[in-house]
Amino acid sequence: MVKAKTQIKNPTGLHLRPAGILCKEALKYKSSVNFLFSNSYNNAKSVLSVLGACVKSGDEIEFICEGEDEEAALAAMLKAVADGLGE
Repeated sequence: MVKAKTQIKNPTGLHLRPAGILCKEALKYKSSVNFLFSNSYNNAKSVLSVLGACVKSGDEIEFICEGEDEEAALAAMLKAVADGLGE
């Protein structure tokens, strides 16, 4: 299991479009890809789970990846957030 914290930088937080981009990226990996936000454990491969977390701009989340390609999955999630999730 690997984990890392990151801050959501895009101005509108994780609304539908960025949530979809995040999920699309997470689905590329066999590992489980989840994130912890506000004492809630959320599945990054589910758009509804990501939207339900209500993550806003400036919020910090912690990605937790576990499985055979966990390192690559974590790196991809951090890069997607750093790149602004399409915004």
